[in-house]
Amino acid sequence: MALFTKDTIDRVRDAVDMVHLVSEKTDLRRVGSRWTGLCPFHDERTPSFSVNAEEKLYYCFGCGEGGDAFKFVQQTEGLDFQEAVELLAERSGVQVEREEDDPRAEQRRRRRERLHVLLDRAASFYAKYLREADEPARAREYLSSRGLSDEVLTEFRVGYSPSAWDRMLVGARQSGFTEEELVAAGLAQRGRGGGLYDRFRGRIMFPLADARGRVLGFGARQMGEGRGPKYLNTSENDLYHKGRQLFGIDVARKEAMRTGRFVVVEGYTDVLALHQAGIREAVAIMGTAMTQEQLAELAKVGDSNRRGSVFLALDADRAGREAMLRAARLAEDRGVDLRVIDMPEGTDPADLVNKEGADAFKERMDRAAPMIEFQVRRLLADADLDTPSGRDQALREARKLISAVPERTATRDALVREAADRLDVPTEYVMLAPASSAAGGRAPAPAPGQISAGEVALRAEREFLTSALSSGELGRGYLSRAGDDLFSSNLFSRARDHLVAHFEDPLAALPADDPALGALVTDVAFAAQERSASEESALRMSFLQLEQRRLRREMARASRDGDHARNTDLAAAEQKVLQELGVVMGQTA
Repeated sequence: MALFTKDTIDRVRDAVDMVHLVSEKTDLRRVGSRWTGLCPFHDERTPSFSVNAEEKLYYCFGCGEGGDAFKFVQQTEGLDFQEAVELLAERSGVQVEREEDDPRAEQRRRRRERLHVLLDRAASFYAKYLREADEPARAREYLSSRGLSDEVLTEFRVGYSPSAWDRMLVGARQSGFTEEELVAAGLAQRGRGGGLYDRFRGRIMFPLADARGRVLGFGARQMGEGRGPKYLNTSENDLYHKGRQLFGIDVARKEAMRTGRFVVVEGYTDVLALHQAGIREAVAIMGTAMTQEQLAELAKVGDSNRRGSVFLALDADRAGREAMLRAARLAEDRGVDLRVIDMPEGTDPADLVNKEGADAFKERMDRAAPMIEFQVRRLLADADLDTPSGRDQALREARKLISAVPERTATRDALVREAADRLDVPTEYVMLAPASSAAGGRAPAPAPGQISAGEVALRAEREFLTSALSSGELGRGYLSRAGDDLFSSNLFSRARDHLVAHFEDPLAALPADDPALGALVTDVAFAAQERSASEESALRMSFLQLEQRRLRREMARASRDGDHARNTDLAAAEQKVLQELGVVMGQTA
């Protein structure tokens, strides 16, 4: 793109009302020949920010930020210099000129300007049609059912496209736009016979704008059955590129530049609901994987004084988790502090805000985990806890992730404890450094005579089942007392259920579709046949040891959830178990 002429830059600078421009970001009051206020670039209670209206300069004596109108717009709006000049020129009504413009470049620029005008007019038409026409009544009911107010719909220019095939065509032609421009803007397309028709018909329309608020295309949600895909976007063209688009960036940017953070969600209504709830930094990636271009836009909230933050509030299913991990890889080179908001399974931000209120979402933002914590928790959540090999594999991978966290930090200590609790192994097993890259990142194999960490975790549970099965009615009683949460493995819980139901004949009625259960029950049954009945004190000790481990797992969860009252109750329960263990150990000594 050709540079602006010096005369253009000077005319734009002269036209800017510096006090009015800065007052959009912070309140100013006059003190002598200058204007002062709180700095928009850092938190402060005593004003240290100064504006010289005549020279059109600003400076903060607190953080050292300073410059002219162009730099102020770059910093507060997240724009580059060219974009800042264009934005101020538009506001001031200054006609811009560029150095050594060739005729073809000028022609392309004028064409793009006409497409912007066409798309802006289309957005206004769709918005008015949604508000005033009879046809979109069902769409208005749907938007209302999502808890969206008329104010937020108006702010985001949400509209509705008529179901007639040529309403946009007719109106645009009457306004002087050509068929080629309608197709280039993505508002019309040609049929098999070459005829032209409106691309969007009978759909709720969400304008997709750039950071300056210029409409580039539309996202459209269908309201009728059998009318194509549920969501339909503008096709890729000279203006619209899906991989660069962030829905709501034009509205969210101002607040994001102030707070130094963005909240990233998946859908249009999520953005609207969050903005309506006062969370004004929300934007949407519209269900796609985050791209380098999108992350570059989000990274603009960071500057030399602070590191920008991006909070991800994507679906809690596997696809959402994978999207967040891909985003983490992209963020590494951008210096972005990427955090993950824990969302309930099957609930999106709009549902959460509508059901539980804005404070519920803000509390989740306060508890948002750094990406490394999310990666570890995702690994542990997906771990195979039913087999020693599955636990060993999870342990190896957890060690590798945790080793990237600086030593002797609260984050590393918390992750070590969480991995140990989830895998039900001592913290020492997690704290072992992973093997060198030459060894493929695998933890050393157990020495002869030793057992693996995964086997250690499950051995106590296997021993309890075996002892109980070998001890007649006494053992049956202990099995019946053992709840599902006594076991760290769902497989062992299922085995307990089977043994309770078939205590006299454990190998009876083993399900053919659950080979892991069959193998475990068979192993326990044969082991029980080879040993004599356990004494009551031995069974009780085995049971209490599992109960203590269960309580510690519950305490770890309560700590992560910030539930201090429950943690206190669990700690008291553990003390009782320890006292009982002391009594039993005295009996067996």
